[in-house]
Amino acid sequence: MRRARLSLAVLAAAGFAAATAQAGHRIVHPADRAEARIIPMYGNLPACEDAAVIGRLTSSFDSREAKFWGPLRIVGFDHVRPLAYRPWGDDYIPRRFCSGRVVLNDGTLHRVDYSVRENLGLFGLGWDVNWCVSGLDRHRSYAPDCKMARP
Repeated sequence: MRRARLSLAVLAAAGFAAATAQAGHRIVHPADRAEARIIPMYGNLPACEDAAVIGRLTSSFDSREAKFWGPLRIVGFDHVRPLAYRPWGDDYIPRRFCSGRVVLNDGTLHRVDYSVRENLGLFGLGWDVNWCVSGLDRHRSYAPDCKMARP
């Protein structure tokens, strides 16, 4: 009788795991979460439209353009919206994925895809922004058309 109950429990757990995997969710053990690491990551990230995030993205884009490519600068943002938060699960580095539109000083509009990532700032402290401006990914680091900068 005990053996039958145990096998029923195993079958139920396997059925739950299969249904969870089929729905696109993963089961993450609490000890494997990013919060349980030696240097924990809590996912306390600024919002997509936060002034510090927009400022860091603008500064990084403007300095790269001035140094390597030419006179382009970001003069404005609009249609900023979140795409995903921790889309790969709780055991990965916390990331907030965002998208928006930038206005450049030459009057053109471009889509910008970016992520705010925890513990990936200077020396692994704080947060940082990883970004790609559509049409200006000259080395095709996020090809095709910044798709690899999105979740």
